Amino acid sequence: MAKIKFFIRSTKKNEQANIRLRFYQGRLFDITANTTKQINNAFWNNSTGKVRQRAGFPEGEELAKKLNKLQRHIEKKYDNTPDKSQINKEWLTTTIDEFYNPGNYITDKTTMFGFIENFTKNSGSRINTKTGNPVCYKMRREYEVTFDYLKEFSESTKEPDFVDMDLEFYQEFVAFLRKKGLATNTIGKKIQTLKIFLNAATEQGINKYQKYKSRNFKSLTEDVDNIYLTKAELKKLYKYDFSKNPKLERVRDLFMIGCWTGLRYSDLQQITPDKINGDFIELKQKKTGKKVVIPIHPTVVEILEKYKGELPKPISNQKYNEYLKEAAEKAEINDIFIKSESRNGLVVEKKNPKYELISSHTARRSFCTNAYKDNIPTLAIMSISGHRTEKAFLKYIKADGREHAIKVLEAWRKNAEHLKTAQ
Repeated sequence: MAKIKFFIRSTKKNEQANIRLRFYQGRLFDITANTTKQINNAFWNNSTGKVRQRAGFPEGEELAKKLNKLQRHIEKKYDNTPDKSQINKEWLTTTIDEFYNPGNYITDKTTMFGFIENFTKNSGSRINTKTGNPVCYKMRREYEVTFDYLKEFSESTKEPDFVDMDLEFYQEFVAFLRKKGLATNTIGKKIQTLKIFLNAATEQGINKYQKYKSRNFKSLTEDVDNIYLTKAELKKLYKYDFSKNPKLERVRDLFMIGCWTGLRYSDLQQITPDKINGDFIELKQKKTGKKVVIPIHPTVVEILEKYKGELPKPISNQKYNEYLKEAAEKAEINDIFIKSESRNGLVVEKKNPKYELISSHTARRSFCTNAYKDNIPTLAIMSISGHRTEKAFLKYIKADGREHAIKVLEAWRKNAEHLKTAQ
């Protein structure tokens, strides 16, 4: 049986201390968390885990009642959590926060749409547990778009609830998204977001139905061709004279830094003098929370000197991409690129000049691909880009089959020359 004990950590006399709690059950789990409440240690008994009822502390009785209510809240939430493997520190912290801030959470009687609406509404104040940062705007927007599709889907049927989240619903919802003309990866993202909603409801003890966890209730994916700029194209763009158009010059310079650091657009503004250590940039990525160490390319040195170490102020990603396309068009980055993707079960090919497809993310993709083609070890590139697995990295780079074959051939020739020299 799971047990709860409150305690404080304090050694000095008459010291204010945080009231913490320990939640444990044999070898299954043993976790602690802060209750957000404080007490003078003179009015606390650590042996019993309770408030001492003494004169001079009239608030003691009310505090004791509050702690008892918190304990019952945690015990009820535990009883309503079907999958006990979910009981961890994050679960306990969320449960405590739910007790003190009930307005941000939902009652057990909430419908699925009611939960999603509340979840989306409060996502701006939610913390990404992997990074410790607030949920980004892009993700919050993804919540809203997915919810809009769910509401549109329900117009021709009935409003689905948690009990309806099974493989039949999955097939019908995917078919609906396909008829909307969404690409396979876009559909996969909507399913992934739906599962975020369902997992959150499950963790809060609201959703008690688990059919959505079937391996067939999956996020669809396919490899899609995306552009990168070759080193020759990067040089062409960098050398183009934008002095008469400062806004394009600033966007071009930010893009070039991304191409030679592998940083996401959201991380470029972190490059300040205090993040530069000799020949390296050292910072923590906002999306993943991972610390990266990036060697400073000569082009980056030139741009940093140009702006005296302080990069141009950020603009919205939408405006940035708009100006970047304009800059690339003026610099004649116009090689035709053929992009294939699945829509409504059919493979669709589109031919566009590169400047129409360029975006902020092209910089990061260009960095990884050009470094790979320069025979820099994959693990070294990953340590800079922040990719966690080689599988994810290799899907990310945009070297084609011939370029991979050339790399293998070069390695064979290099080994052959080495053997000849050794003989």
